[in-house]
Amino acid sequence: MRLSDILLFPFAMLYDGITAFRNKMFDVGLKKSYGFDVPTIVVGNLSVGGTGKTPMIEFLIRKLMDNHHVAMLSRGYGRKTKGFLMASAQYGPRDIGDEPYQVFEKFGGEIEVAVGEERVLAIPMILANAPDTDAILLDDAYQHRYLRGDLNILLTTYAQPFYKDKLLPAGRLREGKKNANRADLVVVTKCPKHASESEKSHVGQQVSSYTRPGIPIIFAGLKYGQPFSMNGKDKNMSEAVILVTGIVNHQPILDELEGRYRVLKVFYFTDHHVYTLNDILKVQLIFKKFSKDQPVILTTEKDAVKLKDEKFLGALKGMPVFVLPVELSLLKKDEELLLKLIKDKIKSKAFRSGN
Repeated sequence: MRLSDILLFPFAMLYDGITAFRNKMFDVGLKKSYGFDVPTIVVGNLSVGGTGKTPMIEFLIRKLMDNHHVAMLSRGYGRKTKGFLMASAQYGPRDIGDEPYQVFEKFGGEIEVAVGEERVLAIPMILANAPDTDAILLDDAYQHRYLRGDLNILLTTYAQPFYKDKLLPAGRLREGKKNANRADLVVVTKCPKHASESEKSHVGQQVSSYTRPGIPIIFAGLKYGQPFSMNGKDKNMSEAVILVTGIVNHQPILDELEGRYRVLKVFYFTDHHVYTLNDILKVQLIFKKFSKDQPVILTTEKDAVKLKDEKFLGALKGMPVFVLPVELSLLKKDEELLLKLIKDKIKSKAFRSGN
C-alpha cells in the first residue's frame, strides 16, 4: 500500500459514510425520489468521469430520434450559468457546458437539449417547451437520486473498472461499489479490440458480484472516424499531427493515432479545461517548430467546441485544425439488448399514460 493511500484512507472513509448515509435516506424513503410519465433513461457512472458517457448518449440519440421525440438533459458541468436553460443558437459551451453544446451542435435540429442542476425541476420545463417529448436521456445523473429513473445505465471502463477503484479522495469513486446494485444495465466501455472472451467474462463476473442478479452486462468499444476540418475550409489531412486535448484520459486516442499518423507533440490538458489565448500561443510555437513536417492540429469534438471561440481566431489562423470524431461501438446482439430495454420502457410508460 502506498503512503498516499494510508494518508487518504480516513478521508475516504468519511466520504463513504456521508454518501452511504445519503443513499440510505433515499432507500428507506426519508428522502423522496420522483418519477415522471415520460420515460427517463439515466446514463452515469460511479467514478468522477472518463467512462464515455457522451458517446453513449450520442449513440442512443442516433438510435431513437427517428421514431421518438428525444430530449437530452444534463447539469452542464463547468458552465458559467445557473438554473435551467434550453440549448439554442444564442448559447455557447460556457453557457451550457462542453458536452451539451457538442450534442446540440450535432443534433440540435432534431432533438431537444437542456441543462439544469435540479433534474426534477428541469424535466417539467422541458415538457412545457417540447410537449411531444416521449423519451428523456439524462447525462451523468446516476447519483441524482431525487429522480427515479426508469432505466439506469451504469458505465465503467474496461481498463479501470469501478471494482478496482477507491473512494474519493483516495481514488475516483463518487460512492461505494455496492451502489452498482441500482443499475438496470452495466456497459463496460472503452473495451480494447484485442480483449478475449475469457478476459471479458472475468470482468463481467467481477461486475456482477456488485449488481442485482440477472442484470445484463455488455461491452462497448470506441470507433474513431475520419478527421474533418474544424472550420470546414482545410481540405488536406496531414500524416503529421499535433494532438491538443483536454479529457480525462487521452491514452486511447493516442493509441489510435499512433497507428495512423506521426504524432509530433501532445498537448494534454485536464478534463473540461478552459482554454486561454496563452494555451493557443504555445500550440502555435510548436506548430511553427515542426513547420517543415506540414502538420495539422488534431483535437477531439469536445475540445473543438471551445477552440471555435472567436477570441482564438487570430492565433489559430494559418494552422489547420482537424477534429477526430468518435462513436460507441457495440456488437449487434448487445445493441439489440440495450435498445430493447429502452424501447420496452418507452412502450410501458406510453401504455400506462394512455398515449
